[in-house]
Amino acid sequence: MAKYIILDTETTGISENDRVIQLGYIVLGKPSEPIEVHNEFCSADVEIGLGAMETHHITPEMIEGKPKCTDMRAYQRLVELNSDDNYMIIHNAPFDLAMLEKEGFKNQMQLIDTLRCAKHLYTEEDFHRLQYLRYSLGLYKSEEAEAQKLGVQIKAHDAIGDVLILKLFMSALTKKVKENFPNENPMQKLVELSSQPVYMNKPLRFGKNKGKTIEDLVISDKGYIDWMRKNMDLDEDMVYTIKRALGEIS
Repeated sequence: MAKYIILDTETTGISENDRVIQLGYIVLGKPSEPIEVHNEFCSADVEIGLGAMETHHITPEMIEGKPKCTDMRAYQRLVELNSDDNYMIIHNAPFDLAMLEKEGFKNQMQLIDTLRCAKHLYTEEDFHRLQYLRYSLGLYKSEEAEAQKLGVQIKAHDAIGDVLILKLFMSALTKKVKENFPNENPMQKLVELSSQPVYMNKPLRFGKNKGKTIEDLVISDKGYIDWMRKNMDLDEDMVYTIKRALGEIS
């Protein structure tokens, strides 16, 4: 039977040189099987950036003397689970998978990126960050009972704490898929949605054209779109949105 790995990492930062310093995930299998909980800190050759420390509160002292990422039992167990029979579930998967690839892990599992799925299915939400959804969907009301069941502590921007919230969100997401696509396998539909870019035509929240959509800019300020393409680190969904709005793709 397939296993479902709900995973998050914390890192020294978000740049090309940064590395994993915490790996947290749970493994769900048959209802009769106990839930595996993995949560370990590891050392890194890169210093923890102050911006990262401010977010996840992991200090150099907390990882001093810890094993390398690849020497952790959590990492080794992840390698054991890495087959296309299983599902990897991550919020903003490209980031975590890129970090894990630096440690030699290349995902072979069927991938569910809950951030992209949220963009597809919760179009009415202003934001799709996990902590935002935690409150907008009322997930926090169930988190204490879930934490006690798993024996973990709830802390925002902590790998295992975020995994706990992600587990609750995954339940909501699965319910939403069943409502929207009643004749399809919900897990396979989430895998499919994870690979499909999202048309993001909500009003921009930044810059001189704040409040305008990409479609608006095609008519009123194509030069700004050119500037965005040249100067901003646009994610795949925004790149897709711009190309589609410009008629470069259908």
